[in-house]
Amino acid sequence: MPARQHPRHPLTKIPTVQRMPLDWSTPPADAVAHFARRLAVETDVSDVHAALESGEPGFVLLDSRSPESWAQGHVPGALHLPGREIPRRAAAALDPGVPVVTYCWGPGCNGATRAALALAQRGFRVREMIGGFEYWAREGLPVETVDGVVRAAVDPLTAPAAVSCGC
Repeated sequence: MPARQHPRHPLTKIPTVQRMPLDWSTPPADAVAHFARRLAVETDVSDVHAALESGEPGFVLLDSRSPESWAQGHVPGALHLPGREIPRRAAAALDPGVPVVTYCWGPGCNGATRAALALAQRGFRVREMIGGFEYWAREGLPVETVDGVVRAAVDPLTAPAAVSCGC
């Protein structure tokens, strides 16, 4: 990979990526392994909601956001353990025999990924809820606040009842 000099820091070489050819010929076995691996460590808002509604989800749902974010609203029944506190508190707060599903704000935040990594490094079985709290709320699912449990209007772009994605 060629490098170029940074215009303001001439001694710094910046790697550049040449126009990469689009290769659409990924072998099916590679695609299967990749997508199966993702599904082994990720879940989505809809599946988490369905599991929680069943009454026996088989996991603890962990909100890794800040105390301020938690106070604004969270998934009912979730455990609050800010990501930065996981190294210090996870062993006392969680049962190592129960899988954990982490969430943070949303797709633009990797807090749930960092929380999941920290838990996995400590021996917990863990998945990340993709979409996070943002998509939980956008889909009109229940949100617990200091005033009780509320449901926001469903975002028309996520309206599962009106236009299902079919997955």
